Amino acid sequence: MIEESGRVISTDGEFAWVETERTSACSSCSANKGCGTGALSKVYGRRFSRVKALNNINAEPGDMVVIGLVEDALVRGSLAVYGLPLLSLFLMALLGEAVATEFGMQQADGLIAIFGLAGLALGFYLVRLFSRKISHDDRYQPIIIRYSDESYSQTIVNIKS
Repeated sequence: MIEESGRVISTDGEFAWVETERTSACSSCSANKGCGTGALSKVYGRRFSRVKALNNINAEPGDMVVIGLVEDALVRGSLAVYGLPLLSLFLMALLGEAVATEFGMQQADGLIAIFGLAGLALGFYLVRLFSRKISHDDRYQPIIIRYSDESYSQTIVNIKS
């Protein structure tokens, strides 16, 4: 299970909104000093994300908690989000090439590109259907596992114009 610490911001029935700090892997990398990504992560500073998680422990706003997500859910979700559009783009581009060959087209690049873009749009639509299907599936939901002992200091800056 993949775990992350955060603070409960609000509760909504059986769910809670948990704010977690986005971390960069740069702190554990040996090339941290000479890497452009490490420099960018220092420039942008601390950033926070809000996650809707199942609240099985009845955590209240302000509580420090640990949320978890099963690895299978992350892998399947990643494959769906990245793989489906890419796969459908390639398959439709190949179909476009086959259609162009069947009709004897000499300059088929435009047709192949149109078919590829249609495949990409189809892939995004399939991802949307998949995300709607799993949105109510507990196996794909982050879950609040336990209360956290880890200190969590959040700096909020309000800028008024």
